[in-house]
Amino acid sequence: MPDLPAYYGNRVCGIVGIFDFKTEPEEVRQRALSMACEIRHRGPDWSGIYADDKAVLAHERLAIVDPESGAQPLIDKTTGSVLCVNGEIYSHASLEKKLKRKHAWQTKSDCEVILYLYDEFGSDFVEMLSGIFAFVLYDKRKGSYLIARDHIGIEPLYVGWDGEGALHVASEMKALSPYCGKIIEFPPGCYYDSRKKEFTRWYKRRWMTEVPKGGVSLRRLRSELDSAVKRQLMSDVPYGVLVSGGLDSSLVAALAAKHSPEKLHSFSVGLEGAPDTKYARKVAEYIGTAHHEVLFTVQEGIDAIRDVIYHLETFDTTTIRAGTPMYLMARKIKSMGIKMVLSGEGSDEVFGGYLYFHKAPDAKEFHEETVRKLLALSKYDCLRANKAMAAWGVETRVPFLDEEFLDYAMSIDPEQKMCSGSKIEKSVLREAFDGVLPKEILWRQKEQFSDGVGYGWIDYLKEYTERQVSDKQMRDAKKRFPVQTPTTKEQYYYRTVFDSLFPGDSAALTVPVGPSIACSTPAAARWSKEFRGVEDPSGRAVSSVHRHGLQAVAEKAEN
Repeated sequence: MPDLPAYYGNRVCGIVGIFDFKTEPEEVRQRALSMACEIRHRGPDWSGIYADDKAVLAHERLAIVDPESGAQPLIDKTTGSVLCVNGEIYSHASLEKKLKRKHAWQTKSDCEVILYLYDEFGSDFVEMLSGIFAFVLYDKRKGSYLIARDHIGIEPLYVGWDGEGALHVASEMKALSPYCGKIIEFPPGCYYDSRKKEFTRWYKRRWMTEVPKGGVSLRRLRSELDSAVKRQLMSDVPYGVLVSGGLDSSLVAALAAKHSPEKLHSFSVGLEGAPDTKYARKVAEYIGTAHHEVLFTVQEGIDAIRDVIYHLETFDTTTIRAGTPMYLMARKIKSMGIKMVLSGEGSDEVFGGYLYFHKAPDAKEFHEETVRKLLALSKYDCLRANKAMAAWGVETRVPFLDEEFLDYAMSIDPEQKMCSGSKIEKSVLREAFDGVLPKEILWRQKEQFSDGVGYGWIDYLKEYTERQVSDKQMRDAKKRFPVQTPTTKEQYYYRTVFDSLFPGDSAALTVPVGPSIACSTPAAARWSKEFRGVEDPSGRAVSSVHRHGLQAVAEKAEN
């Protein structure tokens, strides 16, 4: 590759593709333009489109690095292949060295290498990538196409089919729902090659099927997370960090502040007097960031719920509870000219940080539950972190889900991660970063984001939705919603809004139902009778662990 200046990428963007269509190409092109308009909030900086008689690809760009260049779709001048990418390829420099032939490089993009890897290695090249991505590649010579998504599903992607069998793909479901009778979430860690007409899992790790036995090196654990944060700081526009005042976001913020050449901006959100707000302030003071507190009222949150459901495309209770404050905060972040933020999502899944993990009976069950939750993140925390921010054209990066970090963190013997007796959750992570944060932060117990922004937020949501949904409606829920039937009045209310925006069973089937985040998972119900029949996913619902943990944290902070 020629010696080019700094790389640019195409992070939180919007992509659209239409293939296998039988209608007139110009009609399909106009459809793609309409679809792209529905996701323009993801990429407000520029639009691009490619169309011929077999394929249409559209792109909405959010420029993070080198904002003056980087239009997509990218086209291979030699082969004619066309590429649209939402994401960032961290390993692009090493991948360029694996190429055997000369290629007509056109840009400074970390994503352009995808075109030439495909040219030389075919669809199997996807497993060589390290980064966060969702892309569509059209091979004009063969008349085929390749669609792929990153290892955990950090970047969103949906695929749908219309009545004539044409395949549609888009970053968000709202672009597909007017045209597609069948819609599914594109499975994370997979690719779809049109020549095989099937999804192929490319992301495979031993920890997915085996209980690891590797010992833990606190020094390496610290180094791996530090490297992940450093990899994800590439930006030519103002960026910041989200700080809840809990362990995970505070660690990411502290490491980012260390590597940032300029004073870092940090953001927290909450009701007046929220638990997170005071702790976030202490973190910001300790690591030296320019801190911004975003305060919202309960009424402002209630008023935003319809917009939140529209952007998040879910009716999952925890996701909406946490996504609403995040959505409100994103607007404030955008108004300050910040385009990218780092956040702490993923740590609880990797290290068993949810309070119900205290009841895990053995290392095998503990590990299997972390794997289950990690591989479901595209429907929960990844969905929330990406879409709540992308609603206002802000990108969220999540270092705890970095592929290289996961390779190490998930190889650790789960015995080292377990929390039991007086041992607080995520002890191994806390010990690895001793001295990086104040003890009262480093040893602060897990507080779910929707709890930490202010207990009054969840309490009022429950009261509000209780008034909106009658007992009779709840009894007849199965009749109105025979597919993915809501299990609480709060979820019933969210589902009603969701169906008004995304009608049809196909859209509803992209959303899991029932309590599955905090305490009443199938595993938790096996582990302790305390969790059986618990519908409220708030961390406070695990009352015995919550009270015990607060006492343990106080003792740790004193020592």
